Amino acid sequence: MAARPDSEDIAMDDAPTSHQPEVKDDTMVDDAGEDVEEEEDYEEEEEEEEEEVQRVKLLPGSTETAASFEFSNEGHTLGNALRYVIMRNPEVEFCAYAIPHPSEAKMNVRIQTFEGTTAIEALEKGLRDIQELCDVVTDKFVAAADDFEKKKAAAA
Repeated sequence: MAARPDSEDIAMDDAPTSHQPEVKDDTMVDDAGEDVEEEEDYEEEEEEEEEEVQRVKLLPGSTETAASFEFSNEGHTLGNALRYVIMRNPEVEFCAYAIPHPSEAKMNVRIQTFEGTTAIEALEKGLRDIQELCDVVTDKFVAAADDFEKKKAAAA
């Protein structure tokens, strides 16, 4: 690869963007300053966007009836609600949550069940129950807001 006569031998990562070579609309420039044709592969880009990040992880040392889960980017809001809902399940013996460190966006949940159900099933049921509860609250809120707007319009 031959360098362009007008290019300097510097690391472009350290240079401000105003000093980097201009890029044409449909080409890219490699480290040596040479034009590289851009591959148009939109399918890979769409797949990367659709790929979801794993937000719940089963921690090591778990058994069928006693397991610990790590939730990424969650805190006390979900932890306390999830613990409350899971403990209402009569098949659950123990449930607790903890935030290991305030500077980490992680929450750990420990579930222990009686024989006959698994900790994973208890977690799934708890998450479904919270979703149903949120749906009820949303429906009631929307109905109350609509009622308020009707009364406000009638009063005007």
